[in-house]
Amino acid sequence: MWGEKVEIYIKPKKKAEIAAINNNLYVKDVAEVYTDAALREKAENVKLTPITKGDTFVISAFDIIKAISAALPSHPISNVGEIDTLVSVAKKPPKKSKIWSFIKIAFICIILFAGSTSAIMAFHTDSQLGTVFKQFHKIFVGEEIEKPLLINIPYSIGLALGIMVFFNHFAGRKFTKEPSPIQVEMEIYEKDIEDALIQHIDREQENAKKGGDT
Repeated sequence: MWGEKVEIYIKPKKKAEIAAINNNLYVKDVAEVYTDAALREKAENVKLTPITKGDTFVISAFDIIKAISAALPSHPISNVGEIDTLVSVAKKPPKKSKIWSFIKIAFICIILFAGSTSAIMAFHTDSQLGTVFKQFHKIFVGEEIEKPLLINIPYSIGLALGIMVFFNHFAGRKFTKEPSPIQVEMEIYEKDIEDALIQHIDREQENAKKGGDT
């Protein structure tokens, strides 16, 4: 409708990276803007001023709305994204040593192998799976032996295949496009870390404000 004020929608990111702290920080670096093309370009290039300086800081949706409102006062603004954005300075990745990487991978593999083996053995001992396999062999074959390989070998192969199917990953390849349980847990872990960092930085900023007021 003619004369109607165009609304601006912002979708702040959960986490954003910038090249350097001395560079100017703009709305487009921490949020997506949805409105008409000309207005979106103006809103995206509004400069933001962080409350604190450092390698990691927080920009709230209120800071973004306040900055856009000051630059474009005649347009209503709605937030459809995150409340706080964790902004960090991108660091140069350290030089990787192939030998050191191999040592770390080998060490982790040994720990995982030893831990998983101990867990499986403890489970089998608690559940007396060896005794159960002996009884199965006696029931279906009619002979009682100490090591029923006819059952033990297929069970071991099935156990390995079941673990690979469950984790949806083997030798750098995935069986399906769905994320593996490890990837899901890593996503949850990263989200918890980001939330904890945001709360910690917010608390520091509030304490700094209180100290400045006194």
